[in-house]
Amino acid sequence: MPATPTAAVTTLTGRALLLDMDGTLVDSGPAVERVWRAWALQYGLDGDQVLEVVHGRQGFASMAILLPDRPMEQNHEENARMLAQETADTEGVVAIGGAAAFLASLGGLPHALVTSADDALARARMGAAGLALPPVAVTAEHVTLSKPDPEGFLLGAKLLGIDPADCLVFEDSEAGVAAGLAAGMQVIGVGPATTGYGATVSVDSLHQVTVTEADGTLTLTITA
Repeated sequence: MPATPTAAVTTLTGRALLLDMDGTLVDSGPAVERVWRAWALQYGLDGDQVLEVVHGRQGFASMAILLPDRPMEQNHEENARMLAQETADTEGVVAIGGAAAFLASLGGLPHALVTSADDALARARMGAAGLALPPVAVTAEHVTLSKPDPEGFLLGAKLLGIDPADCLVFEDSEAGVAAGLAAGMQVIGVGPATTGYGATVSVDSLHQVTVTEADGTLTLTITA
């Protein structure tokens, strides 16, 4: 009989987990696309190109890339309006496969949400997806810079009282992976595209990740 293939297993260790939201825990793609395609149409921009830029970034940072000659003050003002639109539009927002069980497994373990959404949007999307918001959350109000800058992840580590080098990041976007690596952290990429972004290891689903704890050390067992 032919040999049965064995699953490849990767083990990572750390002391805390920092979790992105959109695309990592929550599938908000349809809502994001509705809001940003309408914005692109308003400015005569290609919707597909706009969506490539906005993923993982705060809105004002995306606008600065897409409309480079526009004053940043205007970007911040418009971003505030768009965040309100996104908060009101939760149609089709659901949990990423395995996210509920994964979050439940982290009860009592050091972890934080680090998202480009503001507090209202994070609560709206996590609630729509039926997911509990982690007790520690870094949202847009807490930082001055957007991913790919590492500010958010470094703040998450500080709030948890954990050295950045001992934090493990879960991310799905190119900007997010870059932010985690820039913070000096190992990055678990969610989705096959993250291999190309330089993630430490990539998974297709959170179902592939198991977290255990012993003496303050978290061990992630990742099955391919």
